[in-house]
Amino acid sequence: MNESGFDIVNGVVSADDIARLAGTLGNSGPRHLLRLPAVGALATHRGLVEIASRWLDSTAVPFRATLFDKSGMRNWFVAWHQDATLPLESRVGSPEWGPWSVKAGVLHARAPAWAMERIVALRVHLDESTLDNGPLRVIPGSHLRGVLSTDEILAVAREETPVYCLAKRGGIVAMRPLLIHASSKAEAEGPRRVIHIEYAASLDLAPGIRLATA
Repeated sequence: MNESGFDIVNGVVSADDIARLAGTLGNSGPRHLLRLPAVGALATHRGLVEIASRWLDSTAVPFRATLFDKSGMRNWFVAWHQDATLPLESRVGSPEWGPWSVKAGVLHARAPAWAMERIVALRVHLDESTLDNGPLRVIPGSHLRGVLSTDEILAVAREETPVYCLAKRGGIVAMRPLLIHASSKAEAEGPRRVIHIEYAASLDLAPGIRLATA
């Protein structure tokens, strides 16, 4: 859909819905958020599903949701990388999958490019993203290079000019997982909370290869 591999859409989720959602997160932890009713409802929000469906050129099924909460005592730097790991219901015999790991009881594997190309992530901003609170930075078009090694990723990041993805509260950053991205530590005191929801056209990526809900 978008050769840059990302897009910013503000005004998708209302301020009231964001406030209610933020109030339900509590001490839920950063992973497996689709198990929370409020996050499950967010993942099927009409605005989000419409955006994800346009990117996938198909229906959009959420399968994983993660909270990134960067503020105060939880402040970190994220180096340039791609998201290339998927949760699966069972092991795949093909050598193009792996290495394998188990995270919180869910099987994960590094996926081939063809599988990652069938995924889109929507980052729902619970707080406004600004230049001083550690926003997402991306290398436009880098998802078209396939799955890269760490050295290849760093080489691309040195050669290309990054773009800061600044979204309002209730805004969405849509992105392809293989888009090379990073973020700095926050310099501001306030929070920068993002719920990262991933969608596929179907949980069945191919015969015998099914995504797990995480």
